[in-house]
Amino acid sequence: MLRRRLINWISQNGRYFTSASKYKSSICLENIYPGSSLNILRSVQKPAGDGTNFTGYVPIEQLKVSYSMASGPGGQNVNKVATKVDVRFHLKNAQWIPEALKEKILEQNPNRITKDGYFVMKSDLTRSQQLNLADALEKIRTVIKAAAFVPAPVTEETLEKIRKRRERAAMERLREKKNRTTVKQGRSAPVLE
Repeated sequence: MLRRRLINWISQNGRYFTSASKYKSSICLENIYPGSSLNILRSVQKPAGDGTNFTGYVPIEQLKVSYSMASGPGGQNVNKVATKVDVRFHLKNAQWIPEALKEKILEQNPNRITKDGYFVMKSDLTRSQQLNLADALEKIRTVIKAAAFVPAPVTEETLEKIRKRRERAAMERLREKKNRTTVKQGRSAPVLE
């Protein structure tokens, strides 16, 4: 009897159980990243590139990642969990970085290169290993993109604007200086002859 009532009640109110499983929050990953695969176990395919430009892809299997205890605040967590990330790779052997950029990276970041030629990036920004690893990888991307940046050529029109601004600034400075001199002379005692 009780069993029959339970089955009857579930069949009548079953919509409450099914609708709850279909609900998606506004911050659900499927809503934030629509159309993307949320399977974290699948391998990431390297984006196709011509070898002359950096695509932003950093192959984690070619990096040496080590974790250590971070310093700073964090309570007991800082003493228990090794969250500081040390990412390094041999710059000359990195096939995912175009050859032209390797020299620029070397000259722009001499303090990040060890004697053995390893590029070192560290991060202890957060209390999470994964977030620190992501931060270190983003720092590596930023360094490589900064080396790849080519400033736009300066036009004659821009140079003329800069020259006029400097000229006006110099004129304004001299005018202020004259005004200041006049004010100071007005404060002095009159000279009797």
